[in-house]
Amino acid sequence: MNSQILLTCYLISFYFRVFKKTSKSGALTLYLGKRDYVDHVTSVDKVGMFLFVQLACAFRYGSDDLDVIGLGFRKDIWIHFVQIYPQANKPALSPMHETLLAKAGDSAYPFSFEIPNNLPCSVCLQPGPDDKGKACGVDFEVKTYLAMEQNNPDEKIDKKDTARLVIRKIQYAPSQVSAGPKADICKSFMMSDKPVHLEASLEKDLYFHGETIPVKIKIKNDSNKTVKKLKITVDQTTDIVLYSADKYTKTVLTQEFGETVEPNSSFENTLNITPLLSENKEKRGLALDGRLKDEDTNLASTTMLRNVEKDVLGILVSYKIKVNLMVAGGGDVTVELPLMLMHPKPEGIFTHKQMITVTLVHRKVL
Repeated sequence: MNSQILLTCYLISFYFRVFKKTSKSGALTLYLGKRDYVDHVTSVDKVGMFLFVQLACAFRYGSDDLDVIGLGFRKDIWIHFVQIYPQANKPALSPMHETLLAKAGDSAYPFSFEIPNNLPCSVCLQPGPDDKGKACGVDFEVKTYLAMEQNNPDEKIDKKDTARLVIRKIQYAPSQVSAGPKADICKSFMMSDKPVHLEASLEKDLYFHGETIPVKIKIKNDSNKTVKKLKITVDQTTDIVLYSADKYTKTVLTQEFGETVEPNSSFENTLNITPLLSENKEKRGLALDGRLKDEDTNLASTTMLRNVEKDVLGILVSYKIKVNLMVAGGGDVTVELPLMLMHPKPEGIFTHKQMITVTLVHRKVL
């Protein structure tokens, strides 16, 4: 262990892009074949490691430059680390492991582990115009480090012997979508014998980011009131579950339609809406999909939870559509529809039955 140590990661995949991070001392280099790990709801892509490698899921609730008393604004939600050298438990070798071992030589020590499916996806909260530093939100970080003591993971590690790389846990839309939701309401007014009936529905329960969402509207106005106009809004609800459960709602789309429905008449039409981040760039605290460095992102995807036995901490995101009728002299008539916004699964992404294992390999460089 006196010789220089090189920590490398090889990824057998359709793409041969490698992400690299080197410690300040130059003795440790981390290579990852990808930085996005897919949450398939029932399982999550595997992440591999070598020597001392730590994977942490944390909630950042303040910028580092606000820390004046030595208390970081960061709460670890989940953390897992393993000492690979000396090797304690040898995992069952996959064909890819065998390929990597043959490539790296006799001093290679493979290992892999899975991210629990009860962890939140990577989400960041949009900073305000004057905010500085890293954005608040949930992130995942792989940290590799060299330790003087082999069996003391709590040892204080020199930063120059540490390499860190942020990865993302993401979800893609399921391959099959269900029928869309439908909601209706019948509201009566003073000085009117008959009500106004409003019905709204969607064609399907899930839409992709940037996709036009057609909202089918049916209005039957049997009252003596006039429906002056119609408004559709899309609200994003962010549940922040950490020390306590806090809920925040922000409107990401407001669109008015000058449709007038006279007394004793009907209206039926399909109105198109498209919620976009580009229309909400100035809204502080809006939930966005986690991003790497300064790359483009979008409104946060809907969080999907199925058959999760443990409570999920972090940031959970949901959406709803409100259809509101403004009735002259009678108030409003409103219905709500749940909405799921997600990304389609790109071609070449493996399912959980064909997981990509990122395996870290340790070898001595003389």
